[in-house]
Amino acid sequence: MVYPSDFESKIGFDTIRHTLSSLCISRLGKQLVDELAFSSDRDLILHRLGCVVEMVDIRRSALPFPGLCPHDVIPYLNEIRALHSFMSASRLLHLLQMLSSFAEIRAFFDDARAEESDLPQFPHLSDTVASLADFPLLVSAISRVIDKFGEVKDNASPALYDIRRSMQRMQGSMQRAVHRVLDAAIASGIVDKDASPVVRDGRLVIPVAAGLKRQINGIVHDESATGKTVYIEPAEVVEAANRLRELQLEEKREITNILIGVADVLRPHVDDIAHGCQLIGQLDFISAKAALAIDLDAHLPHVEKEPLFEWYHAVHPALFLSLRQQGRKVVPLDITLDHDRRILIISGPNAGGKSVCLKTIAVVQYMLQCGLLPTLYDNSHVGIFDKILIDIGDEQSIENDLSTYSSHLRNMKFFLANASKRSLILADEMGSGTEPQIGGAMAQAILSKLGESECFGVVTTHYQNLKSFAEAAPGFVNGAMLYDRAHLEPTFQLAIGTPGSSFAIDIAHKMGLPLEVIEEAKNIVGSDYVNLDKYLSDIARDRKYWANKRLNIREKENKLDNLLSKYEEVAGDLKSQRKEILSDARREAQEILAGANARIERTILEIRKAQAEKERTKQLRQELREFTEVNQRQEASDGETERIKTLKHKSRKAKQNQQNRVVEATPKQVRPLAVGDYVQLDGAGSPGQIISITGKKAEVAFGALRTIVALSRLNPTKAPKPSATASASLGVVSSDDSRQRQLNFKTEIDVRGMRADEAIQAVTYFLDDAIQFNAGRVRILHGTGHGILKTLIRQQLKANPAIAGFADEDIRFGGAGITVVDLA
Repeated sequence: MVYPSDFESKIGFDTIRHTLSSLCISRLGKQLVDELAFSSDRDLILHRLGCVVEMVDIRRSALPFPGLCPHDVIPYLNEIRALHSFMSASRLLHLLQMLSSFAEIRAFFDDARAEESDLPQFPHLSDTVASLADFPLLVSAISRVIDKFGEVKDNASPALYDIRRSMQRMQGSMQRAVHRVLDAAIASGIVDKDASPVVRDGRLVIPVAAGLKRQINGIVHDESATGKTVYIEPAEVVEAANRLRELQLEEKREITNILIGVADVLRPHVDDIAHGCQLIGQLDFISAKAALAIDLDAHLPHVEKEPLFEWYHAVHPALFLSLRQQGRKVVPLDITLDHDRRILIISGPNAGGKSVCLKTIAVVQYMLQCGLLPTLYDNSHVGIFDKILIDIGDEQSIENDLSTYSSHLRNMKFFLANASKRSLILADEMGSGTEPQIGGAMAQAILSKLGESECFGVVTTHYQNLKSFAEAAPGFVNGAMLYDRAHLEPTFQLAIGTPGSSFAIDIAHKMGLPLEVIEEAKNIVGSDYVNLDKYLSDIARDRKYWANKRLNIREKENKLDNLLSKYEEVAGDLKSQRKEILSDARREAQEILAGANARIERTILEIRKAQAEKERTKQLRQELREFTEVNQRQEASDGETERIKTLKHKSRKAKQNQQNRVVEATPKQVRPLAVGDYVQLDGAGSPGQIISITGKKAEVAFGALRTIVALSRLNPTKAPKPSATASASLGVVSSDDSRQRQLNFKTEIDVRGMRADEAIQAVTYFLDDAIQFNAGRVRILHGTGHGILKTLIRQQLKANPAIAGFADEDIRFGGAGITVVDLA
């Protein structure tokens, strides 16, 4: 409940209700605004607020929400409840628009589903319109007889079609007859040349001067206001006009029969349609609340079950709208009250905002419990009260024999009788209107009794005893409306925790009161009171000073946080750039190493082909030395980081090892291969031993594998060093390195992105290991591209006797981009 009866006008909510009504487009929506009422049912409040929040989301989104029909068709429906009654064609058009709105609204909410589930995207609104039915058969029945202009269609019935065709023919013949008479009259000089037929009382007539009316045979139907012109229906068209009138009556009767037929179809569904209209009106009402919330920048706070206040940036909506029109901003209110501090005693100067603060608390709480989004921030916490009781303004009345003080006491009596744990009491200038000492004492006694009821409340006062009472009594807390003494003007800011000063002396100075009067007032009240007021002023000043200090500290902390974030971002960029530089260095070193390896391999091959010719070998070594010097000079000029130098040092060391291989590969003397010699296949891979020689081919044992190879593909090499232990079961040489390689061996190699010589070398080593480890089947990933790498690899596979066969991979696992190799 709320008290008193003029509660809304006292707190300024009547302005909000009027604004809300103007935002509705239908009579039903405006009616719901008039019925808007206070509620303490938390579930109902949350549902109403949820509907408004969802409508705000729809309005702010790009969703095509259907337009609501503004027509109120419920009175039309009531007219056709009786048999043989009907609805006019224009009203049927409004009903058709309403039924179409039903279908569009229903389709919108049926289609509005959450992205990751089949739940409604707008659950509260979907529940609201869940009982909304669409009537496709009724829409079809009305559309069949009514056009988009609200007229009955010619083809609504065969009889109406025939009647209207007859009427058209009759009107045509009448027009021709009248024009013949008019032309003859003009030719005779009876009628002016610019005269034309007109319609009077539904009859087609000719305007004729009053003095010449007997010159034309016909019936006079009307005359002008001056009497100088009469309107005559020629005798030639009288009979046709009578027939046309008969046809018009027949048309009216047929239209009535058609409309009665439509009403008979509608009559069984009148109640369902009326219910749907109420739902459309409710959507209009919710849409208006959403529009108001957007205009006021209102938000949904946390709605708690128990009474409490934790409000941030609360503003009075009516004051917000008023000041916005003046280009000014309202000062927001922050307030926190809980069970330990339930009743706030606000003191401060006159015109300092105490009453506005009181009304703001009342109207914001009332808005929420009426289902309107309140004008505060969404991180606020708002409790639910069963009663809001206010004593604001002067209610003195000559008729009711009430003085100002009597009206306040009457309200206090009601408060004491109805206050409870779930009540909110708001009183402006409690105890005023009588002698200050007894008024203050009475106010303190009333507050003490209200404190026992554990109700919540906000009270404004100038009485010193109430300020002292709030400091000592449990459940009470002081608050002050701040005042800028430097500029002698209120700041309209509420500070909770300390009492405020009335600043009576300061305001008197500002208003220009004589100094001797002010000094006399100080002497009357005494220095203690003046000093107390001064101390309160100093406290208010210090609070403002430290509040500004805290604000400056927050701003500096925000600046530091922004700078720290910026520096962290720069550090991250530098770290990323360092990684990119090192990655580029590694890639460059790998490219140098790969180029050197390829050059060395080609040199080895050339030496072998030259069969150790001294001049050719010397020339190849000189070319390799020049290639190395070029790389060293390029390295010395780069000036890269120490990490890059380390990587390139490794590449130089690898090149030196390759040069050593060149020296080792240069045969000191040429002799034919013999049984027992250790050889390598094509100068690479694991060493094997010749078992037998037949002609130009030899049988070679590579570990446990024996194969027939052409002698031209074999190159002599050193015998492998025996390991410290031997495998007794297999009888083959093994080492920790070999075992580790076998454990790490994978039956797939990826050579995509390699140059051709690199890929051939990698595949050779890979196949050697596969043969040694009895892999059986392996896969080579070379990609498709232009097919060059695939062709070179397959040429090598064809030349290797250890390969039983190869083919493209299955299309599902890579197709032509992968070669599957079966080993012999």
